[in-house]
Amino acid sequence: MRISLGENTIMALNTLRENKTRSFLTVLGVVIGITALITVASILVGFYEEVTVYLEDYGPNTIWIFKVAPGISPGRLTAEERNRKPLSFEDSVAIRQGCPAVAKVSDSIFKRIYDFNRPPVITARYKDKEVNGLDYSGTDTDYVDVYNARPYLGRFFTDAENMHRSDVAVIGYDLGQAFFQGQDPLNKTITVEGFPYQVIGVLEHRKGQLLQDPRVEKQVIVPFRTYRKHHPEDDENFIGAIAAPGRMAEAQDEIRAVLRRTRHVPYSAPENFGLSTAKQIADQFKQITGSVALLIAVVSSIGLLVGGVGVMNIMLMSVTQRTREIGVRKAIGARRRDVISQFLTEAVVLTGAGGVIGVLLGLLISVLIHIFLPRLPSSVPLWAVVVAVVVSMSVGLFFGMYPAIKAARLDPVDALRYE
Repeated sequence: MRISLGENTIMALNTLRENKTRSFLTVLGVVIGITALITVASILVGFYEEVTVYLEDYGPNTIWIFKVAPGISPGRLTAEERNRKPLSFEDSVAIRQGCPAVAKVSDSIFKRIYDFNRPPVITARYKDKEVNGLDYSGTDTDYVDVYNARPYLGRFFTDAENMHRSDVAVIGYDLGQAFFQGQDPLNKTITVEGFPYQVIGVLEHRKGQLLQDPRVEKQVIVPFRTYRKHHPEDDENFIGAIAAPGRMAEAQDEIRAVLRRTRHVPYSAPENFGLSTAKQIADQFKQITGSVALLIAVVSSIGLLVGGVGVMNIMLMSVTQRTREIGVRKAIGARRRDVISQFLTEAVVLTGAGGVIGVLLGLLISVLIHIFLPRLPSSVPLWAVVVAVVVSMSVGLFFGMYPAIKAARLDPVDALRYE
């Protein structure tokens, strides 16, 4: 059995070598289909890894609370969601006091959001430089722990600075680069919305930039009470909470109960606020990428189908060309299963070679993405390579079955007479 399989494989490879152009054109559909599958798999896996890294950077026990559910929105917000009353500072105090399963709570305040597709445009200035599109907010000192914020220069503000409404600010990495370009940014004064702030810290880059709002790297974070001093009319609050270890579900239930009470939501009415966790957002993204992967798989299968039909056609032609050879083999004792094995091996080797070429092209595309589009994540998983090769060989096995059976059924006498 091993000798027969080895001989059939060698004969198949010889056939490929003798008919390079014909063989390549035959499996071109397989090559295209496998290349598409590998490329899409590498991008989707890269996306998912980036999302996971980004969310884990905030910590596995972080809960995000807003007037609508934070995360990846599957569609446009309803009118009711857009018109919901913002969360309040009192809501964060109630969560802090009434949720034993919550370890820490941080409240951030910023301008009211009326259109989520067009957030307010905030401008910062330093001397003759100006940067637009900032994420400008006021928050408390628990922000550092709740959101795992790490200043790589300077420090975060203190409770005393918050209580005394000090005009100090911690800025994002990109904003620091835009304004200071290698200079020491500490104790420099920037102007945001016409109000001067002394820079006391610069935050590190967040891991995983895929989901990152570009404005976040251009953050300006000031003490909560300082922000209220300058912008008493602003009332949009975003609350972050850390669940105690092993008490994530309990913490979410407690937060929901507290907010339904503070926001006067009737027992039978739906919630007018939203909660999300890192796991929930990752699951949302996984569902979206799964749907995209299914769509691409269907499209790619068309290429595999075309390649399979081409393989069947070329194998039928091969049976006709090698009729006398088949007759000779059967005349000297070859059984039907030997002939079937020979032609199936050739078909599998043919499409398997196309699969290998497709995998190599997919790997090359992934490398080119890393070189020319470094912000687009791409990572070719081993399972995708294995699946691609197995699928390509399965195409040869399926579409090579009919030609192989046709060859095995030839009468040896008639085959020897064939001219």
